[in-house]
Amino acid sequence: MEKKDESSRFRIGRISFALLSSLLVCCIVAQVFLAGLAVFVNPSNWAFHEGFVHFFEIIPVLMVVMSFVGKLPRWALWQSLGIFGLIFVMYFTANITSVLPWAAAAHPVIAIMLFWLSVTVHKSAWRMTFKSKQVGSV
Repeated sequence: MEKKDESSRFRIGRISFALLSSLLVCCIVAQVFLAGLAVFVNPSNWAFHEGFVHFFEIIPVLMVVMSFVGKLPRWALWQSLGIFGLIFVMYFTANITSVLPWAAAAHPVIAIMLFWLSVTVHKSAWRMTFKSKQVGSV
């Protein structure tokens, strides 16, 4: 009975990780959209861009937790930490511009890296979570 409970916990952790990765990709796309609204529609939309990050900045932390709950491979832990690190660097580049003006130019470049890594994690998480039982699944 305990083995079944453990297996169920691992499955829930893996599915949660995959769902969080999907949510994160959607949030990053929405965040870029909000930046576009601020640049091309109305600068007052910067407030939405600045505030929205507080909604999804916790997702990589939850992904780290789920990587342990789901007994995921090390890549899940390290890439989730990498996403969290990139979000931290995004804060840095947005707030250090008075001292290092070039940092502002790095902000959208880091956003591209954040999007790429999030999509990579998303694809790997779903592939790993729902892979065929016949192909050596865990």
